[in-house]
Amino acid sequence: MKFIKIAILCLPIAFFSCNEKSKTKIIVSEPAENKADSRNDALELENLIKKLYKWSETKSSQEDFEPLLVKNTDSVYTGLDLKRHQKRLEELENTHFFSEEFIRNYDKIAITINEKMKDKSLVYYVGELPPYGNDANPWCDCQDNPDKYWEKIKIQNLIIKDNKATFNWTWGDGFKYKVKAVKENNVWKISYLQGFNIQEFISK
Repeated sequence: MKFIKIAILCLPIAFFSCNEKSKTKIIVSEPAENKADSRNDALELENLIKKLYKWSETKSSQEDFEPLLVKNTDSVYTGLDLKRHQKRLEELENTHFFSEEFIRNYDKIAITINEKMKDKSLVYYVGELPPYGNDANPWCDCQDNPDKYWEKIKIQNLIIKDNKATFNWTWGDGFKYKVKAVKENNVWKISYLQGFNIQEFISK
């Protein structure tokens, strides 16, 4: 009988300990019966991010906002290579990882940079770092990353409301990167990546 009482007393402690070990905190603005669906959403979002970054590192052309060099003697770029940009947009769309919102924002960044380079409010000297971005890889806001880091990715601080999600992803070591996603036709797609925040990307 004493053993049973001790076991009952220990159950809440064991339950609390298990919850403490959970790596993905989920906040859901939905009825309790939808919590199972939210767990599935968390798994789908984590898998989406892993697939995205595996693609980014192994299959992507990685050509973001490439400048156009008209003559080999030019010392200043006069704009972006808009033909390459259109191909890049098609490449992003064909992954089916990104929402329309993300594609529009990505296109707006390119159009804005191109206009500013043409009116000389942004001057990009050949051989120097671009006057936009933050000298880091916008896909991770980092200058270096672990090998096959997509395999280590976990999502944190997930908030889901009205088919929209915000969260951070991490490969550990205190690193984190903010993402937003939206459900389109019952499929999660990336709508925002921290490194492509237009106000910060063209702040120089």
